[in-house]
Amino acid sequence: MNKLCRQVSIDSPSVTGREWVFSFDVPVPDVPAHGARIRVMCAGACYHPRRSPSLSSLTSVSSGSSLATDVSLEGDFPASLPHHGVRDAALFPGYEVAGVIESLGANVPEDCGYTVGDRVILYPYEGIPNGYVEYLVVHDLKYLIKIPDNVSLSVAAMLPAGALLAMNTVFAAHEHVQAVLKQRGEKSVCKILIVGTGGLALWALRIAAYHFSNMKDRVTITIASLKDDGLTMAQEFQRFLSHYSVNVVQWSEDLYEKQLIERTMDACQGHVDVVIDFGTTSRSLHRSMQCLSKGGVVFVIKEVADRLLPKFSRRAEEWQQSIKSVEAGTLEQLRELVELVASGEIEPPPHTVYPAEEVLDVVRKLCHSEIQGRAILRFYPAD
Repeated sequence: MNKLCRQVSIDSPSVTGREWVFSFDVPVPDVPAHGARIRVMCAGACYHPRRSPSLSSLTSVSSGSSLATDVSLEGDFPASLPHHGVRDAALFPGYEVAGVIESLGANVPEDCGYTVGDRVILYPYEGIPNGYVEYLVVHDLKYLIKIPDNVSLSVAAMLPAGALLAMNTVFAAHEHVQAVLKQRGEKSVCKILIVGTGGLALWALRIAAYHFSNMKDRVTITIASLKDDGLTMAQEFQRFLSHYSVNVVQWSEDLYEKQLIERTMDACQGHVDVVIDFGTTSRSLHRSMQCLSKGGVVFVIKEVADRLLPKFSRRAEEWQQSIKSVEAGTLEQLRELVELVASGEIEPPPHTVYPAEEVLDVVRKLCHSEIQGRAILRFYPAD
């Protein structure tokens, strides 16, 4: 009989129903002949975008009553306060694990490049489990990336989803930035607005500052904070971006839309050319589009685009704007990202490590945007 190990699953907060944080025991999987079994040490607190039918009969560690809320008639994410963290991307979809190779398959050649005990992260390929398990099997070693000794496993666990998605979004925006600067001439400026407060926005800011460092006099960056802590965010950004000036504007929900748009336009000194919007509501996207110039582009994550594009495609066409969906980045981009973090060229955002047993409390805090930066779940003592 197989030994048992723990699995922690976080379902999408947009799913109707009362339970979406689960913890239960599953059999320790056998080592695949051509793959490896990973002992997961750290995992980023992300949710699985779709609920697995197999979980319906499982017992939740939470009644969910403090997290449950109604979904709006527009099909948006819940708009009530308990899910503020979903709206500002403090909690987002993804799969992030870091750990050590516990076993290699019987048919894995000796020169495979991996050994038992190697510290690795997993690229989130199609077919990954719905939840985080203490022992994870990988059937193809190409999805594993070794982690340099100077990168902690808690930092490494932030890279495969949040950081990689932010990187791919910045890369997608770069093409439009180049086109704008080429069209306008040598002394022109391209304006970027990043909307969000959580880990995605923090990563995007750092990656954008690095990526556009050779043209910082021609690319301006403004952050629209979705939390009431604009001053704190400004201090955090300037702490590590002494070489790059970043404006911060606070999108307080207490103000009228007209006031928020005027405040943003003042901070950006006019309409912007690119918006990277990590908000998840139609209100956020509509506001972003009103701050965008004609010919401008709004980049949103795929899950949000799938919901909102049908509602906004006609408006974007009327305003001569584009809304582009961005998916998770590539395996090659993740390898590059690991090298950039290891070399210190990109500094990771702040994060807090919690025991995996506290997953319910962690998700509650994320839903209320009470955790600065990222939240990492620890399954075993790491590093």
